[in-house]
Amino acid sequence: MKCVKFWFHSSFNELLSTERKGGEFIYQFNGEPSIKHLVEAVRIPHTEIGKIFVNGQEVNLSYLAQDGDKISVYALISNRQYHEQDSDKFNYNDARFILDNHLGKLTTYLRMLGFDSRYCNDFQDEELAEIAGNEGRVLLTRDRGLLMRRSIEYGYLLRSMDARKQVTEVLQQYELFNQIRPFERCLRCNGHLQHIEKGTILDRLEPLTKKYYNEFCICQDCNRIYWKGSHYERMQEFISHLKHQN
Repeated sequence: MKCVKFWFHSSFNELLSTERKGGEFIYQFNGEPSIKHLVEAVRIPHTEIGKIFVNGQEVNLSYLAQDGDKISVYALISNRQYHEQDSDKFNYNDARFILDNHLGKLTTYLRMLGFDSRYCNDFQDEELAEIAGNEGRVLLTRDRGLLMRRSIEYGYLLRSMDARKQVTEVLQQYELFNQIRPFERCLRCNGHLQHIEKGTILDRLEPLTKKYYNEFCICQDCNRIYWKGSHYERMQEFISHLKHQN
């Protein structure tokens, strides 16, 4: 039986099992598995990994582990320069997302903030992986196994179960606070909104809406109409709260 000595950055603690918290432990194995295989064997998706050093030398996820190796693993969230992807392959200034089936509320929040977010409540895992890969989207999920698929290049394992806390996680992970552009996307379909004259949609407005509101937007894709109703102030308060966390 061979073994390596792992050291995981402290930001991995909440993902490691109880006996491995602290980040330093011996791991036994057979054969010549890749670093990706070993890291995911301890339940850390490869999408969480920044740079990896073996015996002081930088390696990538395809490195084949050797008996006695000392492996240091840095988390993407701990320091963004430790992302093994090249900056020209992933644009942090234009992050686009696809969300797992149970993240409908998070999808709504991200769209409200102006982020391109694909979602369908009956996507299969294969579809999520294919869309994420083909469109260069970040896959957001709480399913570790899904992020361990080899075809997934960009993804993030959400820690919280609460949608509002999940929003903060995503904004912090990808440093998106300064890219918030509220009320530019349709909450229903993710399409772009554009202003529309009230007179052109009078026949679609309820009597009280027609009486008290004068500014409207319409989705260019699904034709849904938006206006600054009572919910607007609550949304503004939520957005202001998020920005103050930056």
